[in-house]
Amino acid sequence: MIKVHHLNDSRSQRVLWLLEELGLDYDVVRYERNPGSRLAPPELLAIHPLGKSPVIEDGAITVAETGAVVEYLLETYGQGRLRPAPGSEEARRFTYWLHYAEGSAMPPLLLKLVFTMLPRRAPALMRPLVKGVAAKALAGFVDPQLRAHVDFWEAELGRSDWFAGDQFTAADIMMSFPVEAGADRAFDAETKPRLKAFLERIHARPAYRRALQRGGEYSYA
Repeated sequence: MIKVHHLNDSRSQRVLWLLEELGLDYDVVRYERNPGSRLAPPELLAIHPLGKSPVIEDGAITVAETGAVVEYLLETYGQGRLRPAPGSEEARRFTYWLHYAEGSAMPPLLLKLVFTMLPRRAPALMRPLVKGVAAKALAGFVDPQLRAHVDFWEAELGRSDWFAGDQFTAADIMMSFPVEAGADRAFDAETKPRLKAFLERIHARPAYRRALQRGGEYSYA
């Protein structure tokens, strides 16, 4: 049986969702973030040298990185489900969004989180200086980058209800975390009607709801 090493409030929630969409049996090994630092616990280092989640074990096979896990599950168990027909325009869009979600979308979201948290964690005497540096980094680089990405997502969802075309695919599962995190820290969903509708559609899916029950705490839902 597939074993998912799952960290609360993390990207690994998407793996549980994919497994539910595919109707596969799996076990969840839960890990909790440090409430102060929000970092993963050291126990994850025993599973992968970087101590990150998600990691899955499928018999003798271990796979890390969300995109790699999604591709492995689709290739091994998907039987053509949740991905467009090979060679189609939708398939090219699917591949793009599958990799874009982590490769381009997440770095500015992570920078937003880091620069927002940094002043609160700085020593008291350094806090004003750190706050000023963080504010300049956010205003001069991070926030403009995020606005460009969010506008891009909104425009792309004007082409079709889902990121890779008219049918729901695993690319939408991959994009769920950037959009959810973006709605939390980068944009007001009320000002982005297509992204708001996307979030409503994915949150209403039965498999998404089942994954929440299996995964535990997940603030972005």
